[in-house]
Amino acid sequence: MSELWLRSSVRSGVRVATAVLLAITCVGAAASAQPPPVVNAQRGKVLGYTCLGCHGIKGYRNAYPNYAVPRLRGQSVPYLIQALQEYRSGNRAYPTMHLQALSLSDQDIVDVATYLAGQPVAGAKPAAASEVPKAAAVCTSCHGSDGIGISPLYPTLAGQHESYLIRALLEYQSGYRKNPIMHSMEATLSPADITVVAAYFSHLKPGLHTVPRPDTRWAAKR
Repeated sequence: MSELWLRSSVRSGVRVATAVLLAITCVGAAASAQPPPVVNAQRGKVLGYTCLGCHGIKGYRNAYPNYAVPRLRGQSVPYLIQALQEYRSGNRAYPTMHLQALSLSDQDIVDVATYLAGQPVAGAKPAAASEVPKAAAVCTSCHGSDGIGISPLYPTLAGQHESYLIRALLEYQSGYRKNPIMHSMEATLSPADITVVAAYFSHLKPGLHTVPRPDTRWAAKR
């Protein structure tokens, strides 16, 4: 799947279809011998309601260490599937997310990821090389100068919380997040570089936003 195709003028319709197809593929090789799952975002909305306790509140922050919980609406479906699978397996070491993901089957993960992602972010015109900070230049080879991953398996960074991006980069750098590619890419970044990278991507528009939380307040009949 080429970068040119992903950034074509028909991005919105094609990327949604691609995301769903890749979401099915990401369930894993073990599922290939079985009928492919039917993606059900409405079912995912029900299963993923507890996710909104953190990801559905604007400005909600993790207590310790202190950083904003990531925005998910507009994220790539295959990336969210991959993230949930990593939390479930423990490759991403975060106890709360590990416990949440443990309760999800492969089908559940596909449905929840599809609901949380919603419509993908439509990237703006890619920035010129001169507009990209030097520290962030290497990141654009995968995440794009507009913050949209060149592959659906690469996360969208545009509009993501700056504090969350800083935290993620530090975790990749230290090896707390187990990803050899990201670890090697971040190894040479200084604390100042990490701040520059996070600030660049977090300010890109259009970008990710908080999943809308249904209003469940009791309303009296009039």
